[in-house]
Amino acid sequence: MARYTGPSWKLSRRLGLSLLGTGKELEKRPYAPGQHGPTQRTKLSEYALQQQEKQKLRHMFGITERQYHNTFLRAGKLQGKQGENFMILLEQRLDNVVYRLGLARTRRGARQLVNHGHILVDGKRVDIPSYQVDPGQVISVREKSLNNSSIKESLEVAPAVAEYLTFDAEKIVGSLVRLPERSELHPEINEAFIVEFYSR
Repeated sequence: MARYTGPSWKLSRRLGLSLLGTGKELEKRPYAPGQHGPTQRTKLSEYALQQQEKQKLRHMFGITERQYHNTFLRAGKLQGKQGENFMILLEQRLDNVVYRLGLARTRRGARQLVNHGHILVDGKRVDIPSYQVDPGQVISVREKSLNNSSIKESLEVAPAVAEYLTFDAEKIVGSLVRLPERSELHPEINEAFIVEFYSR
């Protein structure tokens, strides 16, 4: 299945989740799109709940079904709970780390920065959004891209970075200090449903 490129606002309302992370999509109309949106009270089956949870996380990170499933399988080979490992692996994606550091307002924007070669990892250009960032690796912006308007605008409104990251706003350099803990990630996601979905 290809990556979703449609309007994120409509998809956010359908999933009942702010995919942009701003919450703005649900402020005015916190219900599913369509004429029956406000009155929909259909109770979802267990399978539908599992599938919805899977879709929430997949669209949040903006990745293809194949990338998503492959990451899930990798998580199963690690020690610990597969669902938690899965979410941590997604969090380690380079495009996500760029987004978390405040270099882009959305993950979609962060993916474009990486694709266009604006981002360096340990001083070397990496243009693969799915690149797995390890603790200790340094993320910076290519010198030619320091005046990029979208990066500048994002940094002006960027929230404080998570505790598992560090960021020097003057040098525009950040790092993944450690792997995040489950309690620091997406409280709105129930990863147990995702594990159940793939275990069917």
